[in-house]
Amino acid sequence: MPQSPRRAFLSPDGPRPTAMASPSLRCTSVRLPALVLLLVSVTTVQSSQGDKEPVYRDCVKQCVRTNCTGARLRGFQSAQPQYMALTGWTCRDDCRYQCMWTTVGLYQAEGYRVPQFHGKWPFARFLCFEEPASALASLLNGLACLLMLLRYRSTVPRQSPMYHTINAFSLVSLNAWFWSTVFHTRDTYLTEKMDYFCATAVILYSIYLCCVRTLGLRRPGVSSMVGVLLILAFTSHVSYLTFISFDYGYNMAANASIGMVNLLWWLCWCWQNRRTLPYWWKCGLVVLLLHGLALLELLDFPPLLWVLDAHAVWHLSTIPVHFLFYSFLIDDSLYLLNTEKMGVKVE
Repeated sequence: MPQSPRRAFLSPDGPRPTAMASPSLRCTSVRLPALVLLLVSVTTVQSSQGDKEPVYRDCVKQCVRTNCTGARLRGFQSAQPQYMALTGWTCRDDCRYQCMWTTVGLYQAEGYRVPQFHGKWPFARFLCFEEPASALASLLNGLACLLMLLRYRSTVPRQSPMYHTINAFSLVSLNAWFWSTVFHTRDTYLTEKMDYFCATAVILYSIYLCCVRTLGLRRPGVSSMVGVLLILAFTSHVSYLTFISFDYGYNMAANASIGMVNLLWWLCWCWQNRRTLPYWWKCGLVVLLLHGLALLELLDFPPLLWVLDAHAVWHLSTIPVHFLFYSFLIDDSLYLLNTEKMGVKVE
């Protein structure tokens, strides 16, 4: 019977991470601005199979004991690139990174599946980017959103009934993509929370956008009430995750439920207006694509070339959707402006 990874990796003498004791190991400077320390000092502590392994834990302990005190620590600090210091990479972080690959190598040598560490797959770090592909994809999504917002503003007059609501939605989306980029660059307690909370804000604001478009133009009081309820829901959601329990399962279930409401509401509106609005299909295709592409997350495979995982593929696949969605928003905003000028009832 083959040994389990845990038993196979243990030896009477413990792990020998000789590479970790090398003076060439670069660890971060602790002399960082207070704001940067606030942003990056606390890292995510979600536990996974890889970081539970004794060989990994002993490797980290030995590396920290050897490299992260006294003269060696000062040497590492002086040799560390500034971009690593500014993103908060500490000596312990570098030990964890190097020991992660030591453990991955042992798993592969024994023929076992690559494990996750601290809630995520092992990624090859590029410069200061922990998850290079996901960080790049998030940045490209943000740039696509910004480009189409600028096009929207240059095409649609401010007098259009949905102009300000769509501008606000775009700013909420840009903020979410910014924090997604930051989180995938450097995973810390704060950046993880901001990524999750801002993503929820986008979903909730999308519901508000849908409410204003379908009901609020004729009944402003209804959209105002829905807006207040959504703000209360967001506040409760963030408060629970912050002060009671950061429950990943609850967060996923809450976002999925909110997303389903958003999906069904927009699809109902598209179906009702399929004969009167020639561009209705753009909206329907966008919401179906966004929810369909999210299923890529279920693949959850180890990163290809230690860079490209299912989450990165999902983010990359959503980049073109921005162009189609804003094409719909431009068409619809111009339609609303024209119907308002002609005194026609808005559908």
